[in-house]
Amino acid sequence: MREVTRVLFVIPGVGTGHSMVFVRRQAETLAGLGFDVEMFDLRSRTAPRALFEEFRRFRRLVRAFRPQVIHAHYGTVTALFAALGVGRIPLVITYRGSDLNRLPSAGGLRAAAGLLLSQIAALRATRIVCVSRKLKARLWWRRARVTIQPTGVDPEVFRPEPPKLLRGGLGWREEERVVLFNAGFDPVNKRLDLAQKAVQEARQWTPSIRLEVLDGRVEPARVPAMMNAANCLLVTSDAEGSPTIVQEALATNLPVVSVDVGDVAERLQGVTCSCVAERDQQALGRALAAVLDPPRRSNGRRKKEEFSSVRIARELGQLYREVLQERGG
Repeated sequence: MREVTRVLFVIPGVGTGHSMVFVRRQAETLAGLGFDVEMFDLRSRTAPRALFEEFRRFRRLVRAFRPQVIHAHYGTVTALFAALGVGRIPLVITYRGSDLNRLPSAGGLRAAAGLLLSQIAALRATRIVCVSRKLKARLWWRRARVTIQPTGVDPEVFRPEPPKLLRGGLGWREEERVVLFNAGFDPVNKRLDLAQKAVQEARQWTPSIRLEVLDGRVEPARVPAMMNAANCLLVTSDAEGSPTIVQEALATNLPVVSVDVGDVAERLQGVTCSCVAERDQQALGRALAAVLDPPRRSNGRRKKEEFSSVRIARELGQLYREVLQERGG
Protein backbone atom coordinates (compact mmCIF):
# COMPACT_ATOMS: atom_id res chain seq x y z
CA MET A 1 0.00 0.00 0.00
CA ARG A 2 1.41 3.38 -1.03
CA GLU A 3 2.29 5.71 1.83
CA VAL A 4 0.33 8.95 2.04
CA THR A 5 2.63 11.96 1.58
CA ARG A 6 2.49 14.32 4.55
CA VAL A 7 2.82 18.02 3.71
CA LEU A 8 2.91 20.89 6.18
CA PHE A 9 1.71 24.25 4.86
CA VAL A 10 3.13 27.35 6.55
CA ILE A 11 1.11 30.49 5.90
CA PRO A 12 0.95 33.97 7.45
CA GLY A 13 -2.14 34.84 9.48
CA VAL A 14 -4.20 33.75 12.43
CA GLY A 15 -6.18 30.98 10.74
CA THR A 16 -9.47 32.85 10.67
CA GLY A 17 -10.99 35.42 8.34
CA HIS A 18 -10.40 35.68 4.61
CA SER A 19 -6.61 35.98 4.42
CA MET A 20 -4.86 33.39 2.21
CA VAL A 21 -8.18 31.63 1.53
CA PHE A 22 -6.85 30.46 -1.85
CA VAL A 23 -4.03 28.57 -0.09
CA ARG A 24 -6.53 26.85 2.21
CA ARG A 25 -8.54 25.83 -0.84
CA GLN A 26 -5.36 24.46 -2.41
CA ALA A 27 -4.78 22.37 0.72
CA GLU A 28 -8.31 20.99 0.47
CA THR A 29 -7.77 20.03 -3.18
CA LEU A 30 -4.49 18.28 -2.33
CA ALA A 31 -6.26 16.38 0.44
CA GLY A 32 -8.87 15.30 -2.09
CA LEU A 33 -6.05 13.83 -4.19
CA GLY A 34 -4.85 11.71 -1.27
CA PHE A 35 -2.24 13.94 0.41
CA ASP A 36 -2.20 14.46 4.16
CA VAL A 37 -1.99 18.25 4.56
CA GLU A 38 -1.60 20.06 7.88
CA MET A 39 -1.71 23.85 8.30
CA PHE A 40 0.54 26.03 10.45
CA ASP A 41 -0.68 29.63 10.70
CA LEU A 42 2.17 31.96 11.62
CA ARG A 43 0.26 34.29 13.92
CA SER A 44 2.99 36.87 14.46
CA ARG A 45 5.75 38.03 12.12
CA THR A 46 7.09 41.11 13.91
CA ALA A 47 7.31 40.71 17.70
CA PRO A 48 10.50 38.77 18.65
CA ARG A 49 9.01 37.16 21.76
CA ALA A 50 5.87 36.08 19.89
CA LEU A 51 8.00 34.69 17.06
CA PHE A 52 10.00 32.66 19.56
CA GLU A 53 6.78 31.16 20.96
CA GLU A 54 5.55 30.48 17.42
CA PHE A 55 8.81 28.71 16.63
CA ARG A 56 8.38 26.42 19.64
CA ARG A 57 4.79 25.67 18.58
CA PHE A 58 6.00 24.99 15.03
CA ARG A 59 8.65 22.54 16.20
CA ARG A 60 6.08 20.70 18.33
CA LEU A 61 3.82 20.33 15.30
CA VAL A 62 6.72 19.09 13.16
CA ARG A 63 7.56 16.43 15.73
CA ALA A 64 3.93 15.32 16.02
CA PHE A 65 2.97 15.42 12.33
CA ARG A 66 6.36 14.32 10.92
CA PRO A 67 5.92 16.05 7.53
CA GLN A 68 7.88 14.80 4.55
CA VAL A 69 7.69 18.21 2.87
CA ILE A 70 7.24 21.67 4.36
CA HIS A 71 5.69 24.25 2.01
CA ALA A 72 5.88 27.96 2.93
CA HIS A 73 3.24 29.93 1.04
CA TYR A 74 4.80 33.37 1.16
CA GLY A 75 8.24 34.91 1.37
CA THR A 76 9.56 37.50 3.87
CA VAL A 77 9.36 36.38 7.53
CA THR A 78 7.09 33.41 6.74
CA ALA A 79 9.57 31.75 4.38
CA LEU A 80 12.59 32.48 6.56
CA PHE A 81 10.73 31.17 9.63
CA ALA A 82 10.06 27.90 7.81
CA ALA A 83 13.63 27.77 6.48
CA LEU A 84 15.05 28.01 10.00
CA GLY A 85 12.73 25.35 11.37
CA VAL A 86 12.74 22.60 8.74
CA GLY A 87 15.93 20.86 9.77
CA ARG A 88 16.61 18.22 7.11
CA ILE A 89 13.02 18.20 5.80
CA PRO A 90 12.71 19.41 2.17
CA LEU A 91 11.41 22.97 1.93
CA VAL A 92 9.26 24.37 -0.88
CA ILE A 93 8.64 28.12 -0.98
CA THR A 94 5.93 29.79 -3.05
CA TYR A 95 6.49 33.47 -3.80
CA ARG A 96 3.28 35.31 -4.58
CA GLY A 97 4.06 38.95 -5.40
CA SER A 98 4.65 41.52 -2.69
CA ASP A 99 7.27 39.25 -1.11
CA LEU A 100 9.60 39.85 -4.09
CA ASN A 101 8.13 42.88 -5.85
CA ARG A 102 9.25 46.37 -4.93
CA LEU A 103 6.00 48.17 -4.16
CA PRO A 104 5.98 51.95 -4.71
CA SER A 105 3.50 52.18 -1.83
CA ALA A 106 5.75 50.28 0.61
CA GLY A 107 8.88 52.28 1.25
CA GLY A 108 11.12 52.31 4.26
CA LEU A 109 13.34 49.91 6.15
CA ARG A 110 10.62 47.36 6.95
CA ALA A 111 9.71 46.82 3.29
CA ALA A 112 13.37 46.52 2.30
CA ALA A 113 13.95 44.02 5.13
CA GLY A 114 11.00 41.91 3.94
CA LEU A 115 12.42 41.71 0.41
CA LEU A 116 15.85 40.78 1.78
CA LEU A 117 14.39 38.01 3.97
CA SER A 118 12.61 36.58 0.93
CA GLN A 119 15.88 36.38 -0.97
CA ILE A 120 17.76 34.83 1.96
CA ALA A 121 15.05 32.18 2.46
CA ALA A 122 15.42 31.12 -1.19
CA LEU A 123 18.94 29.89 -0.41
CA ARG A 124 17.45 27.26 1.91
CA ALA A 125 14.67 26.13 -0.43
CA THR A 126 14.80 22.69 -2.03
CA ARG A 127 12.38 23.90 -4.71
CA ILE A 128 10.76 27.26 -5.42
CA VAL A 129 7.38 28.10 -6.93
CA CYS A 130 6.78 31.55 -8.46
CA VAL A 131 3.28 32.46 -9.57
CA SER A 132 4.56 34.24 -12.71
CA ARG A 133 7.66 34.54 -14.91
CA LYS A 134 8.10 38.18 -13.96
CA LEU A 135 8.28 37.20 -10.31
CA LYS A 136 10.91 34.55 -11.06
CA ALA A 137 13.06 37.26 -12.61
CA ARG A 138 13.06 39.06 -9.24
CA LEU A 139 15.00 36.26 -7.55
CA TRP A 140 18.71 36.91 -7.07
CA TRP A 141 19.63 33.21 -7.15
CA ARG A 142 18.30 29.63 -7.35
CA ARG A 143 16.27 30.36 -10.49
CA ALA A 144 17.10 26.89 -11.83
CA ARG A 145 14.98 25.47 -8.99
CA VAL A 146 11.90 27.53 -9.90
CA THR A 147 8.57 26.18 -11.16
CA ILE A 148 6.10 28.70 -12.60
CA GLN A 149 2.64 27.93 -11.26
CA PRO A 150 -0.34 30.27 -10.82
CA THR A 151 -2.72 29.84 -7.93
CA GLY A 152 -5.43 27.31 -8.69
CA VAL A 153 -9.11 28.22 -8.97
CA ASP A 154 -11.96 25.74 -8.57
CA PRO A 155 -14.03 25.95 -11.79
CA GLU A 156 -16.98 24.41 -9.97
CA VAL A 157 -17.02 27.27 -7.45
CA PHE A 158 -16.27 29.94 -10.04
CA ARG A 159 -18.58 29.13 -12.92
CA PRO A 160 -20.97 31.17 -15.10
CA GLU A 161 -24.37 31.93 -13.58
CA PRO A 162 -27.25 34.11 -14.92
CA PRO A 163 -26.44 37.71 -13.83
CA LYS A 164 -30.05 38.86 -13.58
CA LEU A 165 -30.87 36.17 -11.02
CA LEU A 166 -28.01 37.30 -8.78
CA ARG A 167 -28.36 41.07 -8.84
CA GLY A 168 -31.52 41.13 -6.79
CA GLY A 169 -29.89 39.21 -3.96
CA LEU A 170 -26.94 41.60 -3.99
CA GLY A 171 -29.14 44.70 -4.07
CA TRP A 172 -27.75 45.83 -7.43
CA ARG A 173 -29.98 47.57 -9.96
CA GLU A 174 -30.42 45.79 -13.27
CA GLU A 175 -29.70 48.86 -15.39
CA GLU A 176 -26.37 49.85 -13.81
CA ARG A 177 -23.00 48.80 -15.21
CA VAL A 178 -21.01 47.39 -12.30
CA VAL A 179 -17.20 47.39 -12.37
CA LEU A 180 -15.70 45.07 -9.76
CA PHE A 181 -12.43 46.14 -8.14
CA ASN A 182 -10.34 44.21 -5.62
CA ALA A 183 -8.70 46.64 -3.21
CA GLY A 184 -8.07 43.93 -0.62
CA PHE A 185 -6.19 45.24 2.39
CA ASP A 186 -3.81 47.30 0.26
CA PRO A 187 -5.78 49.94 -1.69
CA VAL A 188 -2.60 51.97 -2.25
CA ASN A 189 -0.75 49.27 -4.20
CA LYS A 190 -3.99 48.17 -5.89
CA ARG A 191 -4.38 51.82 -6.97
CA LEU A 192 -7.95 52.40 -5.91
CA ASP A 193 -7.37 56.08 -6.73
CA LEU A 194 -6.63 55.25 -10.38
CA ALA A 195 -9.63 52.90 -10.57
CA GLN A 196 -11.94 55.65 -9.30
CA LYS A 197 -10.56 58.12 -11.86
CA ALA A 198 -10.91 55.57 -14.68
CA VAL A 199 -14.56 54.93 -13.79
CA GLN A 200 -15.21 58.66 -13.64
CA GLU A 201 -13.63 58.97 -17.09
CA ALA A 202 -15.81 56.14 -18.45
CA ARG A 203 -18.96 57.97 -17.33
CA GLN A 204 -18.55 60.25 -20.33
CA TRP A 205 -19.76 57.35 -22.45
CA THR A 206 -21.47 55.11 -19.89
CA PRO A 207 -23.25 57.26 -17.27
CA SER A 208 -24.71 54.28 -15.39
CA ILE A 209 -21.31 52.85 -14.44
CA ARG A 210 -20.60 52.11 -10.76
CA LEU A 211 -17.46 50.89 -8.99
CA GLU A 212 -17.99 47.99 -6.55
CA VAL A 213 -14.96 47.66 -4.27
CA LEU A 214 -13.91 44.41 -2.57
CA ASP A 215 -12.12 45.66 0.53
CA GLY A 216 -10.85 42.39 1.99
CA ARG A 217 -13.82 41.90 4.30
CA VAL A 218 -16.23 40.43 1.75
CA GLU A 219 -17.16 36.83 2.52
CA PRO A 220 -15.33 34.54 0.03
CA ALA A 221 -18.59 32.66 -0.60
CA ARG A 222 -20.13 35.87 -2.01
CA VAL A 223 -17.38 36.55 -4.55
CA PRO A 224 -18.54 34.09 -7.28
CA ALA A 225 -22.03 35.65 -7.23
CA MET A 226 -20.55 39.16 -7.42
CA MET A 227 -18.41 38.18 -10.40
CA ASN A 228 -21.38 36.78 -12.23
CA ALA A 229 -23.52 39.82 -11.44
CA ALA A 230 -20.83 42.36 -12.37
CA ASN A 231 -20.12 43.60 -15.89
CA CYS A 232 -16.34 43.91 -15.69
CA LEU A 233 -13.29 43.43 -13.47
CA LEU A 234 -10.83 46.32 -13.29
CA VAL A 235 -7.17 45.82 -12.28
CA THR A 236 -4.91 48.85 -11.80
CA SER A 237 -2.25 47.56 -9.36
CA ASP A 238 1.28 48.94 -9.28
CA ALA A 239 2.65 45.44 -8.71
CA GLU A 240 1.30 41.88 -8.67
CA GLY A 241 2.55 38.33 -8.91
CA SER A 242 -0.40 36.57 -10.51
CA PRO A 243 -3.66 38.12 -9.27
CA THR A 244 -5.96 35.21 -8.45
CA ILE A 245 -9.00 37.39 -8.96
CA VAL A 246 -8.23 37.52 -12.70
CA GLN A 247 -8.32 33.71 -12.90
CA GLU A 248 -11.61 33.76 -10.98
CA ALA A 249 -13.04 36.32 -13.40
CA LEU A 250 -12.01 34.24 -16.40
CA ALA A 251 -13.68 31.15 -14.92
CA THR A 252 -16.98 33.07 -14.67
CA ASN A 253 -16.64 34.71 -18.13
CA LEU A 254 -16.39 38.15 -16.50
CA PRO A 255 -14.65 40.64 -18.86
CA VAL A 256 -11.37 42.08 -17.56
CA VAL A 257 -9.78 45.48 -18.12
CA SER A 258 -6.29 45.66 -16.65
CA VAL A 259 -2.98 47.43 -16.74
CA ASP A 260 0.04 45.32 -17.72
CA VAL A 261 0.92 43.86 -14.34
CA GLY A 262 2.01 40.40 -13.17
CA ASP A 263 0.93 37.72 -15.66
CA VAL A 264 -2.37 39.39 -16.63
CA ALA A 265 -1.38 39.95 -20.27
CA GLU A 266 -0.60 36.24 -20.60
CA ARG A 267 -3.88 35.25 -18.95
CA LEU A 268 -5.92 37.50 -21.26
CA GLN A 269 -4.43 36.20 -24.51
CA GLY A 270 -7.30 35.03 -26.72
CA VAL A 271 -9.97 36.28 -24.31
CA THR A 272 -12.77 38.35 -25.86
CA CYS A 273 -14.31 41.51 -24.36
CA SER A 274 -11.16 42.02 -22.27
CA CYS A 275 -7.99 44.05 -22.73
CA VAL A 276 -4.75 45.35 -21.29
CA ALA A 277 -4.70 49.17 -21.29
CA GLU A 278 -2.12 51.83 -20.55
CA ARG A 279 -1.69 52.87 -16.92
CA ASP A 280 -3.61 56.07 -17.53
CA GLN A 281 -7.09 57.13 -16.42
CA GLN A 282 -8.14 58.21 -19.93
CA ALA A 283 -6.98 54.96 -21.56
CA LEU A 284 -8.57 52.86 -18.84
CA GLY A 285 -11.79 54.88 -19.02
CA ARG A 286 -12.06 54.35 -22.77
CA ALA A 287 -11.36 50.63 -22.37
CA LEU A 288 -14.07 50.31 -19.73
CA ALA A 289 -16.60 52.10 -21.92
CA ALA A 290 -15.78 49.83 -24.87
CA VAL A 291 -16.28 46.68 -22.75
CA LEU A 292 -19.45 47.91 -21.03
CA ASP A 293 -21.36 49.26 -24.02
CA PRO A 294 -23.07 47.01 -24.80
CA PRO A 295 -22.56 44.75 -21.74
CA ARG A 296 -21.53 41.21 -22.64
CA ARG A 297 -19.61 38.27 -21.23
CA SER A 298 -16.16 37.07 -22.23
CA ASN A 299 -15.03 33.61 -23.33
CA GLY A 300 -12.52 33.41 -20.48
CA ARG A 301 -13.77 30.07 -19.17
CA ARG A 302 -12.18 28.34 -22.14
CA LYS A 303 -8.84 28.92 -20.36
CA LYS A 304 -9.90 27.34 -17.06
CA GLU A 305 -7.66 24.30 -17.50
CA GLU A 306 -4.60 26.55 -17.34
CA PHE A 307 -5.32 27.29 -13.69
CA SER A 308 -7.88 24.76 -12.48
CA SER A 309 -7.32 23.85 -8.83
CA VAL A 310 -7.11 20.12 -9.58
CA ARG A 311 -4.48 20.60 -12.28
CA ILE A 312 -2.39 22.87 -10.05
CA ALA A 313 -2.71 20.42 -7.14
CA ARG A 314 -1.59 17.52 -9.34
CA GLU A 315 1.42 19.51 -10.53
CA LEU A 316 2.22 20.40 -6.94
CA GLY A 317 1.91 16.76 -5.93
CA GLN A 318 4.34 15.79 -8.69
CA LEU A 319 6.76 18.44 -7.44
CA TYR A 320 6.59 16.94 -3.92
CA ARG A 321 7.28 13.47 -5.30
CA GLU A 322 10.30 14.77 -7.25
CA VAL A 323 11.64 16.46 -4.13
CA LEU A 324 11.30 13.25 -2.11
CA GLN A 325 12.94 11.18 -4.85
CA GLU A 326 15.86 13.61 -4.93
CA ARG A 327 16.24 13.19 -1.18
CA GLY A 328 16.04 9.42 -1.45
CA GLY A 329 12.68 9.16 0.26
